Amino acid sequence: MGKSLRKNEGLGLLEVFCIASGAMISSGLFVLPAVVYHKAGTGIIPAYALAGLMMIPALLSKVELATAMPRSGGTYFYIYRSLGPLLGNFAGFANWFSIALKGAFALIGIGAFMQLLYPQISFFQIKLVALFFIIVFTGINLISVESSGHVQDLMVIALLGILIYYNVAGWPKAEISSLQTMGNTPFQTVLGIAGTVFISYGGLTKVASLAGEVHNPGKVLPRGMFLSYIVVNIIYLVTISLTLSLLTPAEIGASLTPLSLGAGKISGRFGLILLSLAAIFSFATTANASLMSASRLPVAMSEDGLLPSFFQKHTNGKKIPWLSVVLTSVFMVLVILGLNLDNLVKTASTMMLILFLLVNISVILMRESRIVSYRPLYKAPLYPFFPILGIIFSLILIFEMGNLPLLLALFFFVLSTGWYILYRKDTPRRESALIRIVERAVSKDVRSGSLHSELAAILRERDNIKDDRFDSLIRNAIILDIKREISREELSEKISQAFSLRLDIPAVAIRNKLEEREADSSTAISRDLAIPHIVLDDKAGFEIVVVRLNRGVAFSEEMDNIKIVFALAGGRDERNFHLQALMAIAQIVQSADFIKKWESAEREEDLRGLILLAERRR
Repeated sequence: MGKSLRKNEGLGLLEVFCIASGAMISSGLFVLPAVVYHKAGTGIIPAYALAGLMMIPALLSKVELATAMPRSGGTYFYIYRSLGPLLGNFAGFANWFSIALKGAFALIGIGAFMQLLYPQISFFQIKLVALFFIIVFTGINLISVESSGHVQDLMVIALLGILIYYNVAGWPKAEISSLQTMGNTPFQTVLGIAGTVFISYGGLTKVASLAGEVHNPGKVLPRGMFLSYIVVNIIYLVTISLTLSLLTPAEIGASLTPLSLGAGKISGRFGLILLSLAAIFSFATTANASLMSASRLPVAMSEDGLLPSFFQKHTNGKKIPWLSVVLTSVFMVLVILGLNLDNLVKTASTMMLILFLLVNISVILMRESRIVSYRPLYKAPLYPFFPILGIIFSLILIFEMGNLPLLLALFFFVLSTGWYILYRKDTPRRESALIRIVERAVSKDVRSGSLHSELAAILRERDNIKDDRFDSLIRNAIILDIKREISREELSEKISQAFSLRLDIPAVAIRNKLEEREADSSTAISRDLAIPHIVLDDKAGFEIVVVRLNRGVAFSEEMDNIKIVFALAGGRDERNFHLQALMAIAQIVQSADFIKKWESAEREEDLRGLILLAERRR
């Protein structure tokens, strides 16, 4: 099964599903229901359902950004390219801190279940167990990302298998009538609980940080993330409902391990041990997923000049950022050994919500920037409804976290900004989508195309596009963007002058050939497209001139509003390529939404990028 899902090197569908699922199923299922039960009783079931629904906008936005920019760094990379380096710098540090802290917290959570198996265990011994797991996962992550992914697969499959057994064996013994009160909880209470348990779903999008190591990320990432979201939502709702049906309110309120107690009622000591093992697996998978995801963030920040270059060091022959892996592991060790986790976890959760807020803003900025090379394979539906809804949800939940986490998050922002100000001297200049939107109000002379170029490079790598000769010609072609009304004769003159700059032939001679060719038969191919083409002497080379006519031009009475012109000029010895170029142009213009994008492109380089990135056979 794994081979069929993976196909080639890198993380496949199974690994993406297991990393995302493993990052979600931990305290949110095994501990948190007991913590919040005293506030709402069976009303925690609709609260979990509401929290799952509130996760949808962030999920849709993250999937869109991940399929457009499949790069390691995930949330950091998207926010940097959308909102600029200052917020990108904050996002990088905040995401690393939040993910690594959650991983450390998950390992400490193992202790509650170790006590069920070994009641005499001390808190110091619990920490030793957590440190043991960190050492094991660090070693696995240093071997290869595939090895870490395989280990994650095994643990998550074992976890899901145990949970399926729990539900299959448990529902025949459940008291369904105990769930009848879940609709009586006031909505305000349900909303408050939803804000608390929302954190349980936060791990879903961690896998986007590994996008650069996913095979075929444009397809595998959205499939894996959506599948994980659906499966884990079902598991949460069904399993929590079963547990509340098996236990009395007093039993739930007196324990932090309600699923293990529920399993004990189903299968005695065997069930209690089995579900405790499942809990240990769940915390371990969260910790491993956290280490894998968090360790990629310093690398991405280093590539952008926000951290020293030595963070980019990889193991020989493999793309394992060993220094970043070790640094993240050391941080998790320090958290386990010496820090009070309660407020830190709340702070990490608050920063996660701030990052979700920024991710939804990023989608809006990337869409509104109208960069032709922003081409996600998955686009969030009902834009801009879902991103705006996600922003509102994030703001509501952020304020639900209380004042202290907000103050700590603000302090963290000040620290990260201080680092950016001190270190930015080595930061390469990068354009953001926000800057791209602002540029519309300024002269085109000061505009930059750096973001377009970077996204175009990512897109070509994502889709495995290899340049051919036609691409090379387009990269160097003269592009004319004519906004005023113009006659076909004047257009012919401008094309002739452009060809004359590249070919050692007078403009008059080229214009005469163009007029002769047009007199022989019209070169207008459709209502939008014309391809004037001439044959020159042998060894004259081959050149292309591209023209956009904002107000159209008449090539004939029938073809009186041509807005796209590809002019070709080549020697007789280039006749075969001449035909290949004609076929390429026909495929480009017929590709999805080409005409619409052609008309809305803002500058010449956008037109060039639109041609280079259009779907065609190479």
